[in-house]
Amino acid sequence: MTAEKHTSFFFLGIGGIGMSALARYVMAKGHKVFGYDKAPSVLTDRLISEGASITYSTHLDPAILTLIDARNTLVVWTPAISEENPWKRYFDQGSFACIKRATFLARVTQDTQCLAVAGTHGKTTTSSILAHILLEAKCSVTAFLGGIAQNYQSNFVSQGTNMTVVEADEFDRSFLQLHPDLACITSMDPDHLDIYPTPESFSQAFNAFADLVPKGQLFVQEDLPLAGVKVGFSDQAAVRAINIGVDQGAYRFDVVTPQGAAQALSFGMPGRHNLSNALMAVGMAASVGVSLAQIAAGLATFTGIQRRFNVSKHGHDHILIDDYAHHPTELDALYQGVNEFYPKASNVIVFQPHLYSRTRDFGPEFAKSLAQFDRVLLLPLYPARERPIRGVDSEWLCRQIPGQKAQVVLPQQLPEMIQKAQAKVTLMVGAGDIGTMVPKIKTYLDHEA
Repeated sequence: MTAEKHTSFFFLGIGGIGMSALARYVMAKGHKVFGYDKAPSVLTDRLISEGASITYSTHLDPAILTLIDARNTLVVWTPAISEENPWKRYFDQGSFACIKRATFLARVTQDTQCLAVAGTHGKTTTSSILAHILLEAKCSVTAFLGGIAQNYQSNFVSQGTNMTVVEADEFDRSFLQLHPDLACITSMDPDHLDIYPTPESFSQAFNAFADLVPKGQLFVQEDLPLAGVKVGFSDQAAVRAINIGVDQGAYRFDVVTPQGAAQALSFGMPGRHNLSNALMAVGMAASVGVSLAQIAAGLATFTGIQRRFNVSKHGHDHILIDDYAHHPTELDALYQGVNEFYPKASNVIVFQPHLYSRTRDFGPEFAKSLAQFDRVLLLPLYPARERPIRGVDSEWLCRQIPGQKAQVVLPQQLPEMIQKAQAKVTLMVGAGDIGTMVPKIKTYLDHEA
């Protein structure tokens, strides 16, 4: 990886999943790390325990300012940070070198064999599976992940620097900064329409990313209109799963790849979308020389990612599923997995809409996807970086869900409403702060069991 002339780093938005991985990488190299975020989290708490200095105040803390010097400090920022943020203004108006997260990620990976995972959905799952396979096969690899891999309890894992596994994020066209040697595209469903003016411009960005990948080194989901090594379930896919079954809470299947075939693989994450993500990782790992036997061993020991179809059992028959799904296509995939693994169980989904713009742009699609579940409890919308859009809120979305199966509830009402639903499967779903509510619900279900 490229050596840095800087000896200290200030991360604006350090609590983000991608930023915290980069901060951890910098600390692993022995550099000092400072940062700002709007609120503490599990990620920032861990960074502080590892030696980072973090502030949650927009007040320019003199104690921090005295420790950073423009001559040796690089400022890395994420677009989630407003241009009006006092820290951002301070660094912009000073003599500090400031770069975007995507630019910094490209910088630290450009001298490695860069394995990039792109797609509207599935990036974190695919990159985490791929990283785990490579790590288990004793490859020299560093991985920057968009979630917490349960095998490592981290979003940053390193056992060498010959290869890097990175998520190629389409937000703000960040993935066009990368230099991929091998890549995949899992999906291209339009999203981030606050950034991309049209669905066509969204697709064009993915085509531009595909053009960055050397010929023959791009793996693509078989239904996508892109040239590359096709991955899927049909006979036309070069990397495909066949003879698929479910046994004792895991998929059992055979796999075919350009490097050969293998039988009786096991993979424990429910949902055909997750199995498709696993196949992407299989194809990429085989392409860099990992044997199918090593791949099978890696898949069998992969335990998942936090907030990606995480299943916990409470009492004799209550299942709690925690998932990051925040797009209609992801909700459809989640329902498919629930229906396949728990076909006879009643369910209730607790869903927190994420972003005013996304809720507005996909309102009818969200309503249709949510209507598949038996009961729907909608939390107030999580705005993230956005200002309110008049008329767009959870009540507006609720009115579009047919069948009188949906209602808006407050977080403090959740235990009571989950109890009233009397469902066998409860799903906590969304990309906002709903994940922080899951421990409380687990405790409640354990008490009720």
